[in-house]
Amino acid sequence: MKSVNKPKINPLSRVPRQQRLIMAIRGGAGVGKSHFIRSMSEAGLGKLCIFDTERKARLLRGVGQTFDALEIEETDELPEFIEWAISGEGVEQNYGCFALDSWAAYFGAKHSEMLEAVRIRTGDPLAQPSAEELAADQMILQSVLRKLCIESGKCVVIADQIPAKGKESKEDNEIGRVLPMTASGLEYFVDVMVEVSLQERDGEITRVFQVVKSNSPAFEVGFEMTGNVAFKDFLDHMRGEQALELAFEKPAKSSVPEFIEEKAPVSIAPAPMTVEDLIKKAEANGFKQADIVTGARIYHNQPNIYHLTNEQILDLDRRMTARIEKMNSTAAEDKAPKKKAA
Repeated sequence: MKSVNKPKINPLSRVPRQQRLIMAIRGGAGVGKSHFIRSMSEAGLGKLCIFDTERKARLLRGVGQTFDALEIEETDELPEFIEWAISGEGVEQNYGCFALDSWAAYFGAKHSEMLEAVRIRTGDPLAQPSAEELAADQMILQSVLRKLCIESGKCVVIADQIPAKGKESKEDNEIGRVLPMTASGLEYFVDVMVEVSLQERDGEITRVFQVVKSNSPAFEVGFEMTGNVAFKDFLDHMRGEQALELAFEKPAKSSVPEFIEEKAPVSIAPAPMTVEDLIKKAEANGFKQADIVTGARIYHNQPNIYHLTNEQILDLDRRMTARIEKMNSTAAEDKAPKKKAA
């Protein structure tokens, strides 16, 4: 039940005032996804918080000093940890950006739990979930992405694992083949999806960061960065493209209040009583206009009732009302049966 005292949000206060970048970075083991995530702590966005489902952040330089890494020991802890950091007591840590390393570890564990439950229920060790069960599972999993990517309002990087070559399925798009998002819909929650790989370029092995899906005009599909690329490089490129003229560091000032001020209802004053109203009331209760003229002379020294002020009319009305009430009370006593003397 919603509180009736909850302030009303002003929709105009939700106009974007700060730029941010939400990325998914995919690649095989050992290509540098975790080190790319660590580089967020050097991008000038504030303190980084990593949700570590693989428990490998302990290997990163600066852990516990320049950034926090929260180890997820049990799968069901991830939603609780995200809630703590974004809406709970962790807000006091004043985190400026977030990362999840990795989505594949969380998704795989939760999907395995669902698959095992289906096989126990059916008694078939090879049973597969139905389309309805997969859809329900996906909705539950996506609530984690929604909280992290949308509700946090911060820059976010989500690492995702690519299986060994030849094992993954691929889908075609307008420029080539793109990895499906582990059936989880991850691409719908990010601005840019980047695949990182080790390739031979000019006779040397180098890291290649290639955009494979994009919702941002600053990054076209096929755009590449090579070498020791950091998160700040993507931010700088986005600034240079001026996709939105908004700062990453702090929100632009707004003159629009966040809440709509409740206006007190305007009370409409009743129309003042007129001489005509007073005459009608008198005649309806057995008096005459002459009685009003007499009252005006006696109480207000005014022989012309049409020259009475509003206050004088109200005074005559109060006097007449008291007279009417007294007459009605006397009439009621006269009609009441009288007790006979003993």
